[in-house]
Parts: sequence; C-alpha cells; structure tokens
Amino acid sequence: MADSDIIVGLVQANQHGNPVYDWEKKLSENMVADPLDNDADSIHEGLQFPTAEEMLTLRRVSDKIPWNAYLIAIVELAERFSVSSSVVFTNYIQQPLPPFSRTGAGGANGQSGALGAGQQMSTGLTTFYQFWVYLCPIAGAYIADTYWGRYKTICWSVAIAMLGHIIMIVSSIPGIIGSRASLGIFILSIIITGTGTGGFKSNVSPLVAEQYRITKCYITVTSSGERVIVDPTMTTTRIYMYFYLFINIGALIGQIGMVYAEKYVGFWLAYTLPTAVFCISPLVLWYGRSRYRSSPPQGSVLPAALRIWRYAQRGRWSWNPYKTIKNLNSDDFWESAKPSKQVGGKPRWMTFDDQWVDEVRRGFKACGVFIWFPLYWLCYNQLNNNLISQAATMTTNGLPNDILSNLDPFALIIFIPICDLLIYPALARAGIQFTSLKKIAWGFGTAAASMIWAAVVQYYIYKTNPCGHHAATCEDANGNPLVSPLNVWIQSGSYVLIAFSEIFASITGLEYAFTKAPTNMRSLVMSVFLFMNAVSAAIGEAFVSLSLDPLLVWNYAISAILAGVGGFLFWIAVRKLDKEEDKLNNLANGHFVGEVGLNPL
Repeated sequence: MADSDIIVGLVQANQHGNPVYDWEKKLSENMVADPLDNDADSIHEGLQFPTAEEMLTLRRVSDKIPWNAYLIAIVELAERFSVSSSVVFTNYIQQPLPPFSRTGAGGANGQSGALGAGQQMSTGLTTFYQFWVYLCPIAGAYIADTYWGRYKTICWSVAIAMLGHIIMIVSSIPGIIGSRASLGIFILSIIITGTGTGGFKSNVSPLVAEQYRITKCYITVTSSGERVIVDPTMTTTRIYMYFYLFINIGALIGQIGMVYAEKYVGFWLAYTLPTAVFCISPLVLWYGRSRYRSSPPQGSVLPAALRIWRYAQRGRWSWNPYKTIKNLNSDDFWESAKPSKQVGGKPRWMTFDDQWVDEVRRGFKACGVFIWFPLYWLCYNQLNNNLISQAATMTTNGLPNDILSNLDPFALIIFIPICDLLIYPALARAGIQFTSLKKIAWGFGTAAASMIWAAVVQYYIYKTNPCGHHAATCEDANGNPLVSPLNVWIQSGSYVLIAFSEIFASITGLEYAFTKAPTNMRSLVMSVFLFMNAVSAAIGEAFVSLSLDPLLVWNYAISAILAGVGGFLFWIAVRKLDKEEDKLNNLANGHFVGEVGLNPL
C-alpha cells in the first residue's frame, strides 16, 4: 500500500471517528467524573498518612462518630421498636384465648393468648417471619443500588411496613381476635410488614456508616502526646456498635412495653404501641433529607460483577474435582478478569478498571464469610420462640413468660459500651489484633455456649416437672398449668451469652459487609449478610419437629453442636483471609460505568 493511501485512510478515520477510541474516551471521562471521589479526596487534604512501618508499630484508634449517623440510628431505634412486636407472636399463636377475655390478655395470674394453634404452629410461623424479613432485603438492595438509591428505598419501605402494622392491629381487635379471620389477617400482616422491613434493613445499615467520610488511615497525636493511627475500619466498627446499641434500646423498651400490654390490656395495644412509635421514622427521615450522605445508584452493577466472576473461571474447570477447587481458589483467580490483562483489546462490557475488580473480589470474599452465618443464627433464633416457650414451663412468680427475652437487649446495652471503651482498647494496647474474623469465630463459640446452657436447663425442667418430659402441656385436674419449680431467671445465662455472641458476630458482620463491599454494591452485599438469617430460618423449619416435648433437649444440643463445630471450621477456612485484613481495607477506589451506550450483559 502506498504511503499516500495510508495518509488518506488516517484522515478518513479521523473524520468519521474511531468507535473503539470514542468508547474508551467516554469511559475514561465517566470514570473521572465521580463526585464521591472528589468529596473523598477533599476530606483527606492536610492529613498525615502513616508509612508501612508505622502501620505495624503505632496503636490504632477510632474517630468520632458523625451526628448524621445518630439521626439514622434514631430511625432504626423506632423501626426496631416496631419489629419487637414479634416478641408477643409466640403467645398470640400458641396459646388459646383466655376464658372470658375478648382481647387475649391473661391478667396477673393467667396466660395471654389468642389463636391456640400450639407450639409447632407458633415456631413455624415465627420462623417463616424470620425467613421472610431476611429474604426481602435482596430485592430492596437491588432497587437501591440500581434505581432509587438508599434514601428513597428506605422511605418507601417504611410506608409498606406501616401498612403491615395497621393490618396487624386489625387482626387483634375484639370481635376478630381468636377467629379464623384473625389468623388469616395476621399472616397477611406479617408478610406485608416483612416486605417493608426487609427493604429497610439492607439500606439503613450501609447508610449509617456512609456518614463517616474518611476512608484512609491517618496519624494524629493524643492529648498525652502519643502518636496514633486513626483507622476508618475501627471507626466503622464503632459506628455499628452504637448503631446496634440504639437497635437494642428500641428492642428493650418495645419488648417490655408490649409484653405488659399483652398481659394486662390485650394484643390490640401490644400491636398499636409499635405502630405509634414507628411514626417517628418518617419524621426523622424527612428532617435529615438534605443532610444524609449516600452513594448514588449506578445502574446494573450486579450483572457486571457476576460476569467478572464467570469470566475469571475460564480455563479453570477440570474433570478432576480437586484440581477445579484448587484453580478456583488460586491467588491469581481474579487477575484474568482485569481490563489491563486483556490481550488484543478488552471486551466491550468491561466498563470498569482494575481496582473495581479488586473490590469485587473483596466483596465475594465477604460473601464467602457470610455463608457460615446460618449456623450462628440457628442459635440466635431460639430467642424468638423456643426459649420463650421454655420460660412458660418454669416458675415465673407473676412475670410474663416472654419478659426474660429482654435480658438480651439489656445485656447488649450494658456490654457494648464496655467493649468499645474498655475491652477493645485494652486488647489494642496489649498488641492483640482482635480482627473482624477472629471476633466472628468467638461469636460462634459464645452462641454454642448459650445453647449448651439452654439444653442443661431443659434437662432439669424435664427432671423436676410433675409431668416429666411433657412439661409444655402439663395441667392439673382443673386445667391449670403445672410448671417446674425451677425459677425462670435460671435462663439468664443463655441470654447473656447470646448478647456477647451478637457483639462479636452480628455487629462485626454488619461492619464486614460494609467495609468489604464495592461502594456501588454496599446494599447488595449487606443483603447477602442479612439473607443468611433467612437461610437459617429455612433450616430452622427442619428443626420444628424437635420443638416439642420430649425432644427439646436435642433441639438445643444440636444447635450448640452445629454452631461450635461450624465456628471451628469457619476459622480454619478464613485464617488465610484474616492475614489480608489491612490490605483489603486499604484498596484503591475502583470505578464502574453502568452504561456507556453499551449493554453490560
């Protein structure tokens, strides 16, 4: 080809435009124009960043919690107060309507109830409610990350949950309570309430942590002259600890109020109280509408992340299962999916940079951690049904049988500040790195210990009850319940141990989901963490057959074994990942462009 022909061809190409070059240019421009990145850069101006040596030697501390986070925590407090209506579900479903009662109230010496459907139905429906509440966050997260953003999704979720609470009140009003219509209306109410609550949960947790803007470790000097590192990850941990504190303040006040309303007035008041308090949520949301900081929706992020994962698997499958597992878990698994590693031009759907692939890898690693959580939630979920039923077979001395469950939030309110102000700083000063994954492993252990406590208590209930292994249905000739002489406060150990397990596992899980997710997938990764509770509830349905006398000792023992063994295997599986904690927390921000005139799929 003559030189003149080459020159003419270049001129024509310049006139008509190179589609590949134009696409690359548009992608680059879109990546640069990220207002959140500009905001993050400005907040870091003037800060002194630590060297690699200082990262290893200086003590790490957390920063102050921004006031916007407290506003969001108040919204969550009101929401959790409303969700605590589930504390009376067990009696409402299991126990019959008391004689001469039109509201379900049992009075000082009676047992409150409404439907009389038995313990199996009670455990089944409360377990379904748990499943539904933690399944719905996936839909809420997808809508938030893809279309509406977190704030709008939360507002609509609050409206849906409010409708469900109103329907729940209708199911308990005199004239309807105790009838077949009452059961149908009640089931409809928990479905609608669960839908709204699910959409709320997956978005409020990332929103509260997003109010803290600093993302890089920096050095400061304390009042005593000590040079320390302010660690954003530790600050996020602190935010979630006090977020959880607000959750349990709402739960404690709500549960105590509803339990006594149920016992002395009726279920209609027990369901009206949470609805009234829930009205605080939209007011606080409206007040802070211009103050909250949130990542905007960025289109279909999930399909792109899944496509990266599929692309990275190319050439790694084998007929040999061992070789396949080894290839899929190799250190360079994600490298082949990075745009810079593509030879001969990258695919047109790669509308992201290498750093975003690293963030996606980190998010998938977090989801791998969450897969173990159903074994933990099996223990925790006993608080909502079987432990309440266990209390009804013990000597309560006039206390409502479901009042003891309040020891869990009460213990959390006490021990969360102790962990934040005393225990965690003491470990840091001693040079002990109590990392997120170590906390989760300890959470599994304390949850297993709580179930061992419950199993031992159940054993002695059977041993001391007049009817032996049929304690739940034991009655005298006049139909009055006969209970074990064991004092109900013996249950306290289970609730306190579960509270410690929540500090170690549940709070840390929220923090891990936020810090390890790509910025534009925080709600989705959080929903995966919450979904593990739904998986646990589904597994729990298989254990409903054990929620009857004389099998309850086995119910608690199996839960303890699964959590204990699961926690041990969990630590073996994540030991290597635990060593990457600092590296994962300090990845460069990635960029993703959902659509630049292309279909990401």
